[in-house]
Amino acid sequence: MSDCLFCSIASGATPGFVVAETPTAAAFLDIRPVFKGHVLVVPKAHIVTLSDLDPADIPDYFGFVQRVTRAVETGLSAGGSFVAINNRVSQSVAHLHTHVVPRTKGDGLRGFFWPRTKYDSDDEALSYAEKISAVMSS
Repeated sequence: MSDCLFCSIASGATPGFVVAETPTAAAFLDIRPVFKGHVLVVPKAHIVTLSDLDPADIPDYFGFVQRVTRAVETGLSAGGSFVAINNRVSQSVAHLHTHVVPRTKGDGLRGFFWPRTKYDSDDEALSYAEKISAVMSS
């Protein structure tokens, strides 16, 4: 879909801090992360909600989400992660995306209050993307 930001990033038409991709999905840094290293995993096809994802595609998609989660935790030395999907409500881009947020004990995240932060620079964002990507490619 030409006007969808996530389709554009997943296809490479719009720059993004991509950490990994498969033929059917892409993972890139959220530009307004809950915590630095927060990754969005999206199908490359324009799919709006989890309910719209073809059941046959679920194993590949969530297998990729699982690998990205492992890479975020390992690459960033996180104590764990928070993995979530919004459908329509609170979905800032109408394209299925799974949040993979690095967590550490005492990080202050409580319930569903999602404070947002920013990267200090593109170089800082790139350093987070590279740490995660290095684990994905190993």
